[in-house]
Amino acid sequence: MRGLWDFLQDPELVARFQRRCGLFLVVGAPHAPGKEKGTAVPNGTRINGETTRGHLKARLNHQDRNCNYKHTGNGGAADRSRPQYEVRNWLLHFLFLLSAGLGHEIFYITCLPCIHWNLDPFLCRRLINMWTLVMYIGQVMKDLLKLPRPVSPPVVKLETRVDAEYGLPSTHAMAATAIFFTLLLSAPARVQFPFEVGLLIATTLSTLVCLSRLYTGMHSVLDVVCGVLISAVLILVTFPYWEAFDRFQLTSRISPFVALSLLLFLSYTYPELDHYSTTRGDTTTILGVCAGCSVGYWVNEQLGRTFEPEGTLPVPVPPMTAPAVGRGACRFLLGVVALVGTRQIMKRLSLQILYLWYKVPKSDDNARRRKEIEVPSKFTTYTVVGLVNSILVNRAFFLLGLL
Repeated sequence: MRGLWDFLQDPELVARFQRRCGLFLVVGAPHAPGKEKGTAVPNGTRINGETTRGHLKARLNHQDRNCNYKHTGNGGAADRSRPQYEVRNWLLHFLFLLSAGLGHEIFYITCLPCIHWNLDPFLCRRLINMWTLVMYIGQVMKDLLKLPRPVSPPVVKLETRVDAEYGLPSTHAMAATAIFFTLLLSAPARVQFPFEVGLLIATTLSTLVCLSRLYTGMHSVLDVVCGVLISAVLILVTFPYWEAFDRFQLTSRISPFVALSLLLFLSYTYPELDHYSTTRGDTTTILGVCAGCSVGYWVNEQLGRTFEPEGTLPVPVPPMTAPAVGRGACRFLLGVVALVGTRQIMKRLSLQILYLWYKVPKSDDNARRRKEIEVPSKFTTYTVVGLVNSILVNRAFFLLGLL
């Protein structure tokens, strides 16, 4: 068992996958005798040279003890230490980068609400609940287990923002598995569609996200496999209680209080690290979205206007006529503008208030990493984003004749 664990965690396994997909490190002349500067070599060769024409160069933003690169204040030295790589299969390159985007904030703030606006708020609520559960468990496990990400070299790393985070489990793999298969299990009772087609789509998309974490060099095979298995277990364990939780969330008088207080408590009690990591802020963001949406869906139920499909369930898939597609596109664009605008306004407002309260200079950008500022700022901002998404946006669409 220990041998299998070590094998699945071996960074060389990730490097071999990258090479099979056409992603190669580029070696500089000073540290590779016999190789010309800019020559692509098998992963495992240390990099230290200038970027050559036609090759991409990864970016390095910051460094802490869980990263693999050393950051210096000298721009030239930093440039020379950045990893360089060559892409030989651009189709796979963009496919995996796009797939990796399915686990980023831009996906959560656009595609998940799009299900609310264009398909069924019931399904969006289910997805947000499961997404929050698996992401919180995954993020906490990362910071408790403290297992590192694959080292570079031999791995090529295409992302740097989360390199300060620990590796196991892959929350991208957890979220993709939870979102696509929760949708697959929930949709048949709401929308008419061939289950086999849905299963194929869910399997394909979740697999692409998982493979993208290997291609971008952010996770080992062990991280990804554990992420998928943990999500699968959580779905199987919670599935019998989904309907009961729906009833509590929508009808209980204490539902809004529980949502706000419990999720805020989880944000403040998130495990502490001896260095700054984005995991606490990202987790608070997710918990805030869930809190806002949970309260919003409860409000809609009390007001008797849920915007769910009318008629006998499951309803047919809406026909893809030109007017329907046009209205859907308008809802998407206006909805994204509303959420992004709300996020920007609340982020700036909350930070100004907290900086004033704690007497922090506005020029101190690092202050937003402090727990007493980061947690309330992000939780408030994204709770309001969740409220706007669940309560206001569809009502605006109705007034504009887009529903």
